[in-house]
Amino acid sequence: VQLQASGGGLAQAGGSLRLSCVGSGRIFSSYGMGWFRQAPGKEREFVGGITWSGGITKYADSVKGRFTISRDNAKNTVYLQMNSLKPEDTAVYYCAADSVPFRPPLNQGYAYWGQGTQVTVSS
Repeated sequence: VQLQASGGGLAQAGGSLRLSCVGSGRIFSSYGMGWFRQAPGKEREFVGGITWSGGITKYADSVKGRFTISRDNAKNTVYLQMNSLKPEDTAVYYCAADSVPFRPPLNQGYAYWGQGTQVTVSS
């Protein structure tokens, strides 16, 4: 399984970015996907997750109401739409694929990881 994340960059506080993650190597539509982030000097944290069908999403409290996860299984792609960005959103963002098919979105248990994309939010 390979995951390729893209879309990171520099944004001003209050701005928006959309991250994409393209998957390959297995039946993408059978597995939940997650987004995580890691800021300098901090542990990696769960941002949000989405079920295999896209019908259920789960978010960390820190991003709830600002970030939206969606997926297009026809394109083997999951998205993270980030609005109302804050400087504290600055981090390397990673997409991840669940290790077990057809599970609700969880904040752990992901077996496959993308390479990360840098998001920097200036004040």
